[in-house]
Amino acid sequence: MSPRRSPGRRIAKSLLPIVSLVVLAVLCVVGYVVYSVTHPPRRAYLVTPERFLQLSSERGVKATNETWTNRDGTQARGWLLRGAEGQPAVIMLHRYGADRSWLLNLGIKINETTSYTVLWPDLRGHGLDPPVSWTSFGSRESEDVAAALDHLRTLKTPQGHQLVGERAGLYGVEMGAYAAMLAASRDAKVQALVLDSAPASTDDILRSAVRERVGVDNGALQMLTRLGTGIYLLGQYNNTPACSVVSSLSNRRVLLLTGEDAPEPLRASTIQLAHCFPSQTSVEVKSDLPLTGFNLPSATGEQGELYDRRVIDFFDKALR
Repeated sequence: MSPRRSPGRRIAKSLLPIVSLVVLAVLCVVGYVVYSVTHPPRRAYLVTPERFLQLSSERGVKATNETWTNRDGTQARGWLLRGAEGQPAVIMLHRYGADRSWLLNLGIKINETTSYTVLWPDLRGHGLDPPVSWTSFGSRESEDVAAALDHLRTLKTPQGHQLVGERAGLYGVEMGAYAAMLAASRDAKVQALVLDSAPASTDDILRSAVRERVGVDNGALQMLTRLGTGIYLLGQYNNTPACSVVSSLSNRRVLLLTGEDAPEPLRASTIQLAHCFPSQTSVEVKSDLPLTGFNLPSATGEQGELYDRRVIDFFDKALR
């Protein structure tokens, strides 16, 4: 006579298929979210150097398309506007979900005013048909910035002289700001930083990306997405706090920008970041801007000019 099964075992066995389906559904949802946020949307460029030249032919903008190799062997690309021989270079780093065209006008103004060489890279995973299809929210991008600096230092004038000087500046918005901080912490020749809407860590960028791409801000989903992203990127998701990163940036010039149009977590983290730099670093904070780099392409004429002038004057004085 076979022993009777306990009611608990019978219930557990009957629920097992349901639980398995729920777990599978959760994994599918998390997998979809992870893939969506690590592969940002690609849109047509707002403007290209060629189009800009057609619209403003009197300004004589002659930006070129550049390619170079990242330190992990992948390819990178960007627009380059050459400055005067021996002058510093400035790299423009866009936010998550944007591309190099968002910062084209500001970079052109920096070049025209200062004669600095300006480079606009598409950060990995961004822009039309990117060479690298995924983003790591600023972690691996910081190594790509280092490779971009290496590339700038190989450029020659028609006479065979080195084009750019020793010093360099980095401008970054949100994800670009985080990548700029990490890159500057590894390269003492980066002497000037403009950080707009700087996140406290890559987790902030990831949370914002989930809200933007999926339209959901659920704590459990955010936690599972963070875990899934770490697994998907195979250790290339670095969540070092920005405060820890900048604590090593001695003897630099830093401008922190934020304001009304920046998402509130980024505004708070930017203000807080000012307290993390060493005492030997000059830090200027503008926290009440009506316009930030987060929405720079939508700027009105007066607001855009005021913002641009602040950035240009800072780089001119910090790198001159």
